Amino acid sequence: MAYKTHHSVVVIGGGNGGVSIAARLRREGVEDIAIIEPRSQHYYKPLFSHVGGGTARRSTTVRSQASVTPKGVDWVRDAVVSIHPGENAVVLGKGTRHTYDHVVVCPGIQQNWEAVPGLVDALATDAVASHYDFDLVPKTSQLLHDLTHGTVVFVQPPGPSSCAGAAQKPMYQACDYWRATGVLADIRVVMVVPDPSIFGLDHIDRELERVIAEYGIEVRTSTALREVDGGSRVITLGAVEGTGESEQLHYDVLNVVPPQSAPDWLKGSDLAAADDDGGFVEVDTRTLRHPRYPNVWAIGDAAATTNSKSGGALRDQAFALAKNLTSVMRGGRPTELYDGYSVCPFTVSRSTVVFAEFDDQGNAEPTIPFWKSMYRENRVSWIFDRHILPWVYWNLILKGRA
Repeated sequence: MAYKTHHSVVVIGGGNGGVSIAARLRREGVEDIAIIEPRSQHYYKPLFSHVGGGTARRSTTVRSQASVTPKGVDWVRDAVVSIHPGENAVVLGKGTRHTYDHVVVCPGIQQNWEAVPGLVDALATDAVASHYDFDLVPKTSQLLHDLTHGTVVFVQPPGPSSCAGAAQKPMYQACDYWRATGVLADIRVVMVVPDPSIFGLDHIDRELERVIAEYGIEVRTSTALREVDGGSRVITLGAVEGTGESEQLHYDVLNVVPPQSAPDWLKGSDLAAADDDGGFVEVDTRTLRHPRYPNVWAIGDAAATTNSKSGGALRDQAFALAKNLTSVMRGGRPTELYDGYSVCPFTVSRSTVVFAEFDDQGNAEPTIPFWKSMYRENRVSWIFDRHILPWVYWNLILKGRA
C-alpha cells in the first residue's frame, strides 16, 4: 500500500493497460508512478474464451496483482470513486484524495448484468453462464461439455464491448467438440449478434459464415437479448433499435456476454465526450490525450477511441501513449500516433483460428504484410493465440517490452 498521496503519474486501473503503460513509462525513465487498483488478482482475459471452450484451464489466466506490478511503481490498493480533472485529483473508496501531475485513465469496461431484466437471477440457475467472468467461466465450460441435445444460445451484446467477437469463440469450440463426439446434429445452436452481419468486415464475415454453415448455427443478426426468464428457461429477443416484433426462445444452455459501458464514476465525470452515451473518456484518437485537459490521457476499453476494443489495440495504444506522455513531461509535444489497429482471433474450432486484424476504418492490417491470407482459418494462428500470446503477455507486454 502506498502512503504518498501525490504522484507525478497516476495510472487508474491495474489491468493490461495500467500495468503495461506503467512498465513502459518506467522503461522511458519516468519515476514516481502509482497504479490504483483494488483487485488482488490480475487476469489474462483473452484466455477466458479458451477456458469456456474447453481448451485451457482457468488457472492459466490469473496471477497475483503484486507479481505483475512493475518494480518501482506504487500500488494503491483501492478503487477510484470520482475524478476531478480541474483539481488534478482522484478520490478513492476509502476517502483518500490523491493528486497528480498527469493521469492515465484505463480502468477497463463495466459489465452491466442488471441491464437485461432477469439475467442476474438467471445466472444463479444451472443453465446460464458467461465466459466473460472469471467466476462463471468454469460453469460455461461444464455446461457446454455436458450438453448432448437441446438448444444452446450464445449472446453478444449491442453497444461498445471488450473484444466483442470473443462472444462467439466458445460457440465454435463447442461445436467442434460436439461434432467430434457425434452429438452436434442433436443440438440447436443459436448465435445472437447486434450487427447486420456476423462481424462487420466482408473478408472476415465470409470466413465465419463458411464455418457457421458447416456447424449448422442459426444466426440472429441486428438482434439483442431483451429479457431472461431463468425459471422457464425462456429468453426474449428483439431488434437492437427496439422496434418490430419480439421472439421468445427456449434454451437448455444460455451463455451471455452482458451489455457494457464505462464505469459509473467515469460517466459522471467531466472527461467523457458530450455526445458519448457510454461515458468513455474523450481523447484525441491518435495521440490519446484529452482535448480539454492536457494532463489527462486514456487507453483501452474506457477510452473513446474509434477502434474495436481489444488487447491488441491496447498494446499499440500503450506504446504511443508512453512516447507522447514522456515527451510532454520533458517539455515536448506528442508526436507518436496510434493508427487505429485492432485484432480479434476467432477460435473457430479447437485447433484453428480466423485471425482478424484491421484498423478503425475497417481496412485489413495484417501484422505480417506479405501473408495477405493470414486471416483465413489456419492452425498456425491457433498456436499463436493459445500458446504464444499468453507467454508474450506475462513476460513481455506487462513488462513494457512488447
